[in-house]
Amino acid sequence: MYQLIDKFIQSTKEIDDDIFPFLANKKEFVEGKSSVYYSGPYWDDLEIREVIYSILKGKWLSSGEKVNKFEIEFSKKFNFKYSVMVNSGSSANLVMFAALKKHFGWKDGDEIIVCACGFATTVAPIVQCGLKPVFVDIDWEDLNWDLNQVEQKIFSKTVAVISSPVLGNPYNIDKIVDICKAKNIHLIADNCDSLGSKWNENYLTDYAVASSCSFYPAHHICTVEGGMVSSNIKEVVDLARSFAWWGRDCYCVGQQNLLSCGTCGKRFSNWLPDYDGVVDHKYVFSNMGYNLKPLDLQGAIGSVQLLKFGEIHTIRRKNKQFIGDIISKIPGTRVVGERQEAETSWFGVPIICENKELKYKLVAYLEANKIQTRNYFAGNILLHPGYSHLDDASKYPQASQVLDKVFFLGCSPTITFKMIDYIDSVIGKFDA
Repeated sequence: MYQLIDKFIQSTKEIDDDIFPFLANKKEFVEGKSSVYYSGPYWDDLEIREVIYSILKGKWLSSGEKVNKFEIEFSKKFNFKYSVMVNSGSSANLVMFAALKKHFGWKDGDEIIVCACGFATTVAPIVQCGLKPVFVDIDWEDLNWDLNQVEQKIFSKTVAVISSPVLGNPYNIDKIVDICKAKNIHLIADNCDSLGSKWNENYLTDYAVASSCSFYPAHHICTVEGGMVSSNIKEVVDLARSFAWWGRDCYCVGQQNLLSCGTCGKRFSNWLPDYDGVVDHKYVFSNMGYNLKPLDLQGAIGSVQLLKFGEIHTIRRKNKQFIGDIISKIPGTRVVGERQEAETSWFGVPIICENKELKYKLVAYLEANKIQTRNYFAGNILLHPGYSHLDDASKYPQASQVLDKVFFLGCSPTITFKMIDYIDSVIGKFDA
């Protein structure tokens, strides 16, 4: 089957080389005409082959054996005992908080400490799960949260802190771990930007009770869309799976759903406490959940991407260094570096400008030359209409300044040496 698929892929390329638009990383870069995108899927024929194979030969089109295989491989790669894949990183955060709340018995109104500067979907699930986000400002040195403020915001209702390192760059993990231990609260990791980042040779997620991850095209590995919840606590992942699968109790996967006995060996049994009859375990609902399942072809892509992760990690680090050195030539700019204890799997190249005039001018110049830029996400999330009711934005002035002074460039493996040379030539002509 694979040989036939490979012949098909080759034949379509001979007809139209643009037949697979996702393979942008394979197209020739033309200075001044092609765009330098900040990120994108780092795919080749292997991913395309797995997609086609999953559709033609897969026994389950929705979440099944391929997804389950990817979950196991992901867990092994990143030191987890258990993982569950969902349809996005945002969904991963949602079911992770729902699972943690139920597992630990958190009550409505219990507080989660979160950075005021970041992405919306780190904050939204806290509120959606009936918990309260408590904000801290950033440390202007590395754009991560101010750890001194974290300790000041811990009170009787505080149950956890959720960390989301800026563009993958770790803060002082030892300090936050000590704070959590001293205050008897949990550390949670929004790892969507920092897959593979390490602190003292350990993955950042090694320090957390649970973590989320995203497989959106801009992220370290891409399954088109997708996310993962991981933990070494089985019940947390089981609950996350339940919330993502309509709230049902059954954990059978793919073909196992079709077995008369099911995975548990007693699929048809007395599952409902207030009902004497036999019930199919597939249709027992222990939670009020959602439908956040991924597709099996996404799991198939994930397994291929995981094999390339070492290469992706290395290229991202090299590209960050190259592009950072280029940007550092501009007077009035500073590129954020990593701490000595860290090995950052960079999501992007964070650039701090001395004033907003320089930022606006530089961003406009780069975009005019087809070099894509991005704000550091939302900046102060409390400035945004959907979140302004949660707290007073003016209490977090450093986070507010991010919109004025900070942006980032990509360092994705889709950015080639030819593109980096082009960035260098463009920056060399910039009049600050």
